[in-house]
Amino acid sequence: MPELPEVQTVADTLAHQIKDASIIDVKILYPKIIEGDPDEFRKRLIGQHFRCFRRRGKYLLFEMDDVTLVSHLRMEGKYFIFGQSDPYLKHDHVIFDLQDGRSLHYNDVRKFGRMYLTEKKRTYRRFRDLGPEPFWKSFDLSYCKAFLSKRKAPIKEVLLDQSFVAGIGNIYADEILFASRIHPLRAADTLSDGQIRMVISNTRKILSKAIRAGGTTIRSYTSSLGVTGLFQMSLRAHDQKNCRTCGSKIVKIRVGGRGTYYCPKCQKEDQ
Repeated sequence: MPELPEVQTVADTLAHQIKDASIIDVKILYPKIIEGDPDEFRKRLIGQHFRCFRRRGKYLLFEMDDVTLVSHLRMEGKYFIFGQSDPYLKHDHVIFDLQDGRSLHYNDVRKFGRMYLTEKKRTYRRFRDLGPEPFWKSFDLSYCKAFLSKRKAPIKEVLLDQSFVAGIGNIYADEILFASRIHPLRAADTLSDGQIRMVISNTRKILSKAIRAGGTTIRSYTSSLGVTGLFQMSLRAHDQKNCRTCGSKIVKIRVGGRGTYYCPKCQKEDQ
């Protein structure tokens, strides 16, 4: 699933490629992708321009002239840019035809992604349950300590909880815990202040590095916009065979139903 760095990469790439482009038509090939009335969705977007590209957690926000298009890629959603005469791909579900002769295609093999329109610059009700962004000042020791002190669940599960911090997914949670030398099954409410500071610091460092690298291309994910993520070259725990720090064999377990990688020597349960 695309996580914060991959979604940010898509937003940044689209901003570079189609900022201020005007929509002349919208073709909806799989209506269930659209939340709400697909016909109304189409009508409201025709004549709109892509003015600004933002991200909140794992959501893409395309700000138009007077509406905002919210897009969640879910498992395998991708955007492509083609010419209008180019053939559609097998899993293209929403096509935005642009006035300049290009088309923005939303492609999704599993059809899990969703889009909806909301009024521009209003409070997004759907985001009320999202925690702070990792780079916000409010994601600090005081906030994290108060949140974690009430959670006995494994810290890996809590990092994936979008109400704690927005945008972290499975890959980066493994990397953050490895860098912080914390076992993924460690109860969240037992972390020391020093360990919490490490989690905050490493979250920002790792996500920043991943954004600069264009995200992580792993298994089926790619930005599909001429940008291929390179952060997989820097992964130290997730989907690795051996620890690049001590040489020990990386262990894979399941935490909260998610495949989880850690080094048993660098991330001891009792440290």
